[in-house]
Amino acid sequence: MYFGQSDKMAKKKTDKNNALRPAAEELYKEELAQLAKEDTGQKPPNWLLSPPAVVQYILGGKLKSGFEIQPKYFGNQQLIEIAVATLVTDRALLLTGIPGTGKTWVAEHLAAAISGNSQLLVQGTSGISEEALRYGWNYAQLIAKGPSLEALVPSPIFVAMQQGAIARLEELTRIPADIQDALITILSEKVLPIPELNSKVEAQQGFNIIATANNRDRGINEMSSALRRRFNTVVMPLPASIKEEVKIVQTRVAALSHTYKLPVKSVPLQEIERLVTIFRELRSGITFDGSQKIKSPSSTLSTAEAISVISNSQALAVHFGNGKVNAQNLLLSMKGAIIKDPKLDTPIWEEYVETVIKSRKGWQDLYES
Repeated sequence: MYFGQSDKMAKKKTDKNNALRPAAEELYKEELAQLAKEDTGQKPPNWLLSPPAVVQYILGGKLKSGFEIQPKYFGNQQLIEIAVATLVTDRALLLTGIPGTGKTWVAEHLAAAISGNSQLLVQGTSGISEEALRYGWNYAQLIAKGPSLEALVPSPIFVAMQQGAIARLEELTRIPADIQDALITILSEKVLPIPELNSKVEAQQGFNIIATANNRDRGINEMSSALRRRFNTVVMPLPASIKEEVKIVQTRVAALSHTYKLPVKSVPLQEIERLVTIFRELRSGITFDGSQKIKSPSSTLSTAEAISVISNSQALAVHFGNGKVNAQNLLLSMKGAIIKDPKLDTPIWEEYVETVIKSRKGWQDLYES
């Protein structure tokens, strides 16, 4: 920080409306309030909404009053109903699938709709300790006063148990197996022992855990059968059709455009359709008309990556181009998503360009770029 600016920086107030990524319960506060107002269904203990209202919040639709709920997830309604029904029971929910299928997005919105708080979050990593799942200690307090409630530092799961809320656990299978198993007592007995205080935390009604895991992660840690039994697993699929995937990308890009102060009109639908077509063909190893087999790169080319590519193309077009995404912006942003391993992926991409893009009607501008 430059001298002379520090005082101004320190005095500057933070505006929640300017947060780069507001929490779901903040971003959709009006929708949640309106749903709660019109919700006549039976609410499980400590739930803000009834299960059908939670599903409607996720999938969107029009309320009886005419208020419009924006869809947060485009896909199979039954899949979301299964996820919500699981959270009503004593079994935890595991959302799994390849990266970019909306696992984290759905988990966050489920927690926001059920508990009004999506921020009780543990991020799984290979170096995580058991304290992150249970509790830790303020060592200054511990040395001064010994083991006490004042010295205890609760984990998000600990807090969720006390409040009867939903806790989120991201990338469960990135966590070493012996650390994962710290969850078994919590999920089976709904109790978290604190032997240092000869005490325990009993989970209140409404407590549950939503975990996510992707099945293409290198260095993945298998879950023990004992832990797996305590989860109901829901597989999050890739969008079923090009039309559905285009709609997802279009909707999320529009939302991000507002956050990044970029004009929505700078992204033509044609460019989104071309990108999604390329990603789907490279993922599946065959052209959309089934006439030609192609090689697939090492990258996942998920819907989430398509959203990032379009947002990056949009930034290029607005700040360094003519203000509208074109073939060149798209190409510059797309290559980085497709070519993750230069030795393996570059020949695959070049072959796709020469055999598919070059001969496709209306794609000459992309080929020339």
